[in-house]
Amino acid sequence: MRTLLLWLLLSPAAADDNVEKVYLLPPAANNPRNSEGDFMTLKNGILMFVYSRFTRGSADDATAELAAVYSGDRGKTWSQRYEPVVVNEGQQNVMSVSLLRLSESEIAMFYLRKNGPADCVPVMRISREDGRNWSESVSCVTEGGYYVMSNHRAVLLKSGRILLPLARHARGGANRTPRGTFLCSYSDNGGRTWKHSAELEGPPASRSGLQEPAVIELKDGSLMMLARTDQGSQFRSTSKDGGATWSPAEASNILSPPSPASIARIPSTGDLILVWNDHENVDEAHRSKRTPFCVAISRDEGKTWEKKKTLDDDPDGWFCYTAIEFVGDRVLLAHCAGDSKVGHLTRTRITSFDLSWLYK
Repeated sequence: MRTLLLWLLLSPAAADDNVEKVYLLPPAANNPRNSEGDFMTLKNGILMFVYSRFTRGSADDATAELAAVYSGDRGKTWSQRYEPVVVNEGQQNVMSVSLLRLSESEIAMFYLRKNGPADCVPVMRISREDGRNWSESVSCVTEGGYYVMSNHRAVLLKSGRILLPLARHARGGANRTPRGTFLCSYSDNGGRTWKHSAELEGPPASRSGLQEPAVIELKDGSLMMLARTDQGSQFRSTSKDGGATWSPAEASNILSPPSPASIARIPSTGDLILVWNDHENVDEAHRSKRTPFCVAISRDEGKTWEKKKTLDDDPDGWFCYTAIEFVGDRVLLAHCAGDSKVGHLTRTRITSFDLSWLYK
């Protein structure tokens, strides 16, 4: 059993007494960025957070490895020492973690292995020792190219299908372009083999296309996708065949900058929770900013959103790449919380609150 001896709490007082903010993993000279991670509750009740630990620079193509910290008190405090999980096996880096419990005995970890501007693919490892050791990595795509999958994105459908929402930015030897094309890679045999869905283009006028998509399974068995765009909102698409084909992407009522949204289902209520940069009332000067940091729920499977609350409204803040975890009656969000002084993506924060407050 893993034993945790050292704990570190870095937590300034929250502006709202209902919201707790823990600044986790501050950047340092030899570790300028910590970002894009995901949670997993282990069998012994300890909470594991695996993240992208950059060691030489803070750009998306800088050297990085995967590391873990742990909490034994429901995310209030965290281990002071990080534990290496995956050394850098890419020519540039490994980053952007998603964790899935496939069964009582298996955890899957997905991340990007980045070799260059034409070569970035999602890969998978399996742990049958509750995160202590991991299998060798295997690719989750059937052909090469530059794919982006943000953290906290892998989905296990009720059918047992593993689904990875991707944005493809390059094929073969072509260099990466800003415009993303949405597709899913999926496996029906526990990740041993993978298939690709049909691809989906964004609006023709968009330079971004469809970027950093997220997928949620709805109660009727259909899937809903939300993707970051430069068109002033998240774009939405649906699938009725487990992610093999998708409806044309359309603008949603979720106004946002070019920034990813994160979505999950609340276990205790069955409602959806959305975390994003709500730009419904943002002035022109902040249209491209990843602030404010907001949360809302949907009781009608994503058609409308209510109980909107602002978790942080720092005009210089940069809030994005959010992992969502439910621990008892608490919601934990792990996300980037930088600014122009420390760097937009260099610092990870845990923001948490009671579900009861969210429903007020």
